[in-house]
Amino acid sequence: MRGAARASVALAVLVATVMSATPEAPAAALTDEVRRRLAANEIVVTDVMPPGASSTARGGTALAVVRASPERVWRVIVDYAGHPRLYPRVSSAEVVETDARRTVVRYGVSVGPFSFSFFMDKYPDPRRRYTHWNLAHGRGHGLFRENSGYWHVEDQATVDTSLVAYAIAVRTAVPGMFTEGTTRASLVETVTALRKLVEPPR
Repeated sequence: MRGAARASVALAVLVATVMSATPEAPAAALTDEVRRRLAANEIVVTDVMPPGASSTARGGTALAVVRASPERVWRVIVDYAGHPRLYPRVSSAEVVETDARRTVVRYGVSVGPFSFSFFMDKYPDPRRRYTHWNLAHGRGHGLFRENSGYWHVEDQATVDTSLVAYAIAVRTAVPGMFTEGTTRASLVETVTALRKLVEPPR
C-alpha cells in the first residue's frame, strides 16, 4: 500500500475511533468527503453534539488534523491557566479546586461590552487523552444555562501529527437564534487557536 493510501486508511480508522470507540463520544458516520477535507488540513464542523446535550443547545463537533504530537496537544488542552490563549472570548481562567478525578476552573468571559464569570467541572483522562466538562454543580454559571463538551486527541499515522475532536453544547440566557452562529464559529476559532499554539511554523 502506498504512503498516501496508507495515511488515508489510518485517518479513517482514527476518525472512527474518536467518534465511536470512546464511550463518552457519540457515534457518527463520516463520509468520504469529510475524510478528504481532513486530509486536506481543513477543520470540519459537524452537527454531532456531545453526550447529554439538551435538544435546545447549540454547538457541534469540530474535527481536524494537527501537526503536533498528541502529548503536546494534550498539554495545551489541560493547561487551564493558559485557556485565554485557546478559547475565544475567555479573558481569564483559574483553577479553584482539584482532585484525582476532577478540576474546577473559574472562567472570565468578555463579549463586547459584557463580561461575566462561571465555573466548570473538568474530568481529564490523560491515559486516553480525553477530557469532558460541564457547568460546576452548586457554583455560579453567569449567562450560561448549559455548557458541556469534550476534547479527544489521537495519534495519526504521520509522526508528530494528531487527530483532534472538539465538541460543545451551549445554551445561554440569550435566545438561541442570536447565539447559534457565534457558537458554531467558536468551534473553528478554538481549533485554529490550538493549531497556532502547538504547530511549528511552516
